[in-house]
Amino acid sequence: MDIARFFRIASAALVTFVVVVVIAVGGTWYWGGQKMQRTVKVPELPPVAYVDDAASLAHGKYLYLSRGCMECHGANGAGKVVFDEPNGFYVRSPDLTSANPTIANYRPQDWDLAIRHGVAPSGRPLLVMPSEDYNRLSNEDFAALVGYLRSLPPTAGGAKPGQVTMPWYVRGLYGAGVVKDAAEKIDHALPPASAVAAAPTVAYGAYVANACMGCHGASLRGGKIPGAPPDWPDAANLHADSRAMKPYEDAAGFVNMMRTGKRPDGTDVSRVMPFASFAYMNDTDLEALHRYLRSLK
Repeated sequence: MDIARFFRIASAALVTFVVVVVIAVGGTWYWGGQKMQRTVKVPELPPVAYVDDAASLAHGKYLYLSRGCMECHGANGAGKVVFDEPNGFYVRSPDLTSANPTIANYRPQDWDLAIRHGVAPSGRPLLVMPSEDYNRLSNEDFAALVGYLRSLPPTAGGAKPGQVTMPWYVRGLYGAGVVKDAAEKIDHALPPASAVAAAPTVAYGAYVANACMGCHGASLRGGKIPGAPPDWPDAANLHADSRAMKPYEDAAGFVNMMRTGKRPDGTDVSRVMPFASFAYMNDTDLEALHRYLRSLK
């Protein structure tokens, strides 16, 4: 083959490759936008009655503080900037108080769609909302959490809207199905989980561990956190024989780590773990969680 012919073939192959890449990237970017606006079909949800007694509101506040809600929505529920990355990934969580007119008009089933299914009242998926962590909330815990949210005073000065902006490549990965929203991960036909008695047992620990699935995966084996900023570390494997869990054979060490974010040697566990929320978890929840994780051999 002469040199001129070789370069013509190579040039044609390069042009073809570039065209294919552009079409593929553009296609996934387009489908990412379409996917954001899709309608998620959720079976009709029986409304869970509102509660407003003091005990329920206190339990709802405990769940809000200890299960990660305040990490994204702020201690007062007013919403805040969760991500503002140099690559353009920007997330501001919505205000959850009655200052937000959308929230003020929520019906019981709208709360259920948003919290346990990751879906807006319109049927659109709620991006970045980790509803897979809350899908297995019992009706009792769900009602207490909603009761507390409804009791929050409206934000002074009015609500700021929620906002999600994805970099082009994250939107492309989302369109390709590599990055999934919570509504894709949830079996919407599953009935709510039954209430589990709060006690330091494996069964109750398994219930508490549902709050870990968004980052550590359904099997709690860890790995790359889907949709997380690229500089985030992988989530740890939480099984008993993993390197992350081996230092915590006793509950006391585990409870201290969850409350402080520090390993036994004083080093930080992770800069992205929601330790501000976990510090609110009571001894029963943490001891049950420890017992459950130790059972995962």
